[in-house]
Amino acid sequence: MPMRASPLRQRLLGNPVSRTLLSLWAWLMIGVVVIVWVPLTFIVFVFTAPFDKGRYRAGWMFRRLCVVHTWLNPLWSFRTSGLEVKDPRRPYVVVANHESFADMLLISHLPWEMKWLAKETWFKFPLVGWLMVMAGDIKIIRGNKQSIITAMKGCHDRLDKKVSVMLFPEGTRTRDGEMGEFKDGAFRLAIETGCPILPLVVNGTREAIRPGDWRWNVTNAEVRVLQPIETTGLTKDSVGELRDRVRTIIADELAVMRA
Repeated sequence: MPMRASPLRQRLLGNPVSRTLLSLWAWLMIGVVVIVWVPLTFIVFVFTAPFDKGRYRAGWMFRRLCVVHTWLNPLWSFRTSGLEVKDPRRPYVVVANHESFADMLLISHLPWEMKWLAKETWFKFPLVGWLMVMAGDIKIIRGNKQSIITAMKGCHDRLDKKVSVMLFPEGTRTRDGEMGEFKDGAFRLAIETGCPILPLVVNGTREAIRPGDWRWNVTNAEVRVLQPIETTGLTKDSVGELRDRVRTIIADELAVMRA
């Protein structure tokens, strides 16, 4: 089913006055929650660092911030569906289509922790960047070969410590609503480590906030967890085939969700 708000909800919340007032509220709340969450996450980070080398608990704490913000934003309704991951400490290379920056908030509703491969820009934001560092997320500078190598080493490290990593194989969010081509990195990583690919399908976040507009929109969004794809026995020669297979699986499910 397409992720559309009901006509009544759209009329009540989506008119210009309501949207402006509720957006002000949502921005205020995210500011307050982030300020509160930094010391809370720092406490978790400090007390768990000696035994939690993968920063699983600090990362989980940061992801709860994303969930709380969504709860406090009356314009948004997010939900999860699909496969229930039985063992949250089995490491996966998690991949998803990329619709908007709100994807991070949506995917954080999944009940297990994963480390995000994210642009360096995010780490430069005060407070949010600090939270990402404490959470053990991995920064990458797009187009910088050394940064890419370092980021992949970081992904290997997290997977070795039994923590999943989350990548967007398109490399950037869609500009026209159509899913872009997938790059090889996530699939090479999965084959090198022997970790399964866990595909996610994101639908509905593209309209959450439009470029050039600070106001949030009435948004229903969903992330669906698909069956994992094992990579044991695959070689580097299988990267392209695996990439195309996963892209087709995600694209087909996205078409079903949008139908």
